[in-house]
Amino acid sequence: MRAIWKGAVSFGLVNVPVRLFSATENHDVQFRQVHEKDGGRIKYQRVCSIDGEEVPYSDIAKGYETADGQMVVLSDEDMKTLPSRSSKEISIEKFVPADQIDPLLFDRSYYLEPDKTGLKPYVLLRDALEKADRMAVVTVSIRTRMTLAVLRVREGVIVLQTLLWADEVRQPEFEFLSEDTQATDKELAMAASLVDSLAGDYEPDEFEDDYSEAVEALVASKIEGGELKEAPTAPAEETEVVDLLAALQRSVDKAKAAKSGGTSTSEIREEADAEKPADTAKKAPAKKAAAKKAPAKKAAAKKTTTKKVASKRKAS
Repeated sequence: MRAIWKGAVSFGLVNVPVRLFSATENHDVQFRQVHEKDGGRIKYQRVCSIDGEEVPYSDIAKGYETADGQMVVLSDEDMKTLPSRSSKEISIEKFVPADQIDPLLFDRSYYLEPDKTGLKPYVLLRDALEKADRMAVVTVSIRTRMTLAVLRVREGVIVLQTLLWADEVRQPEFEFLSEDTQATDKELAMAASLVDSLAGDYEPDEFEDDYSEAVEALVASKIEGGELKEAPTAPAEETEVVDLLAALQRSVDKAKAAKSGGTSTSEIREEADAEKPADTAKKAPAKKAAAKKAPAKKAAAKKTTTKKVASKRKAS
């Protein structure tokens, strides 16, 4: 794993140097949009909705759309005035009972690894959290914006989990909540019996992502059957770079001729201007299409979607 952030946990008067690692990874099957006819990849361009022209990334700004549909454009200078933090400190604000944090608030998970010099205080903080059965509420700036998070212990490692802000959790406003519907005692007894019959411990390896496995098998069968499409290489678009190189070469040739034959520099410039097409100033320079790097193929991962059949478990 590769560290994505380095800093320190502020624990009273003690600082614990740590490195941050992503604790999870996404193994969802990724498909590409292609032309069904020849398998060529679909390209997307940044086009202005008003003038229809392609916009270079350097000309793209941030826009905030108001409730009435108006657009406020924010420049880089405007963004610099916003509050941001670049501190490399995970500041512990308070220790709270673990059951007070609604799991709905959990966002992303990261492992904290201590530096060699911070191993002893790291172990101290870890053991203190476990013994108190509490989570540490912290503030941290992983990129630029301050984020609320908690520290908890998992398998001997301190885990930092970022939290959603309270106003980011939606309230369930459904009509059925206002209806006075109650289950009967007999129905509750039957439901309890069903719960007891399916009671057990959670074992992650007991479940698997059968969708990913089915996609891998389907793709493999098509490869074995020779159902592959060799997408032709897209023809290179003519750009102003070609014209510029040609013009420079002509300029060099004429400069050499002028040096040997007496042609003046002003005559060369006038001749070059005469060769320019009339609409050169109006023509926007074409840009090379950025080649999109294909992400590495992800291996199918175990996920909790479909329970393994008993026969499969016996075979293993």
